[in-house]
Amino acid sequence: MDYGTLIGRSYEYTTEAVWGKWGKWVLLIISSIIFPLIMGYMMEIYRGRTPAPELKDWIKLFVDGVKLFIVELIYSIPLIIVALVFFGGAALAFYSGGGMTAAASATFIIGSIIFFVLAVLIGLVSIFAGIRLARTDRFGEAFNISAIIGHIGAVGWLYYLVALVIAYIIVWVVTFVLMLIPIVGGLILLIITPAISIFMARYVTLIYESVPVSE
Repeated sequence: MDYGTLIGRSYEYTTEAVWGKWGKWVLLIISSIIFPLIMGYMMEIYRGRTPAPELKDWIKLFVDGVKLFIVELIYSIPLIIVALVFFGGAALAFYSGGGMTAAASATFIIGSIIFFVLAVLIGLVSIFAGIRLARTDRFGEAFNISAIIGHIGAVGWLYYLVALVIAYIIVWVVTFVLMLIPIVGGLILLIITPAISIFMARYVTLIYESVPVSE
């Protein structure tokens, strides 16, 4: 599936989910504030539901959202450790003074490179981990690293990475433009946040489904 098709199909899915359904949109905005709810709704999208599901069974949405949050939190642990070791070490070396300034700079640069590479890899894996959790409803499958890496390999690491970069650029541009507008921009961003979440959830689901799924 080419990138234009990914964007187009995700956009159509999103507009169908919210446009003209103002009551649902308001509930999605509230769900974005009570974040486990919107994460639970994203889990429904991860399951491949078409068209976009309605908001119901709030307890299930909340529980699913908490599960997804825990998975993402666990995947972030290596990043937290790297940040503490390298950035914390660099800060200590810098404030120690003397001849430690150069060591602090080197530690910071090395740490930044390692952190960036690790963040990209973990980001790629954790997204598919969340989808795998949603589809199997088994917490352990979110950490079936061999299956997840195998699936990413079938999709194509470069294709997957470029697809995510394109999507994030679109979201960043929209966010940046809105944040340039005082007060109103922030309000608009709050209103469209559910649409962005739905778009991204459908986008990565389409990538996941672009090859046969083994679950």
